[in-house]
Amino acid sequence: MTSDDIWQQFGVAGWRTYRTRLRAVISGCLTLVVIAVSLWWSGAVTPHIRWEVAVFALYADVDKNGVLSTNIYIDVENEGLAPFTITGISMAIPGIRLLPAEAREDASVTVPSGGMETLSRRLVITDCAAVPHEPQPIHFTYTTWLDSGAAEVTWGSWWLEGFGEQIPLAWQRGLAAKVCNGAVSSEWL
Repeated sequence: MTSDDIWQQFGVAGWRTYRTRLRAVISGCLTLVVIAVSLWWSGAVTPHIRWEVAVFALYADVDKNGVLSTNIYIDVENEGLAPFTITGISMAIPGIRLLPAEAREDASVTVPSGGMETLSRRLVITDCAAVPHEPQPIHFTYTTWLDSGAAEVTWGSWWLEGFGEQIPLAWQRGLAAKVCNGAVSSEWL
């Protein structure tokens, strides 16, 4: 029994030559690759996100129980062609804790193609000295029209300028230092 006999048994008698079958398989694989790349590039499978914490709005807030916190505003920009929805944000960083969205806030936000949205969350600083000096990741969950998933993002370093040079500073360390210093003295704000 030859491969042509097997092809005929399945009703593919027109594909008699090996080259014809090989071309069909290769073109089918290339078509699938082009479709997969197009879906990925459009942001339908994995969103193309740019994140940034708005540092100008940071302030220290100490409640009646002595808990130090601040509101952080996270700008989420969609660099893809497909809209996506951020359904959750969390972080596991020593010294700081991100609280879930309050009842008056939207727990999720949909970012249109080429658009930007801002999320507001409450950040509690439990120990100013315990915040790590290396940049730490933020975990987020998302949905697109095609898929849902989770990803991790580490924001870039902040830069301290002085004496003609720039020194990198982990984003969470800079944020905690600004809020902790603001709680001690309003001159730091």
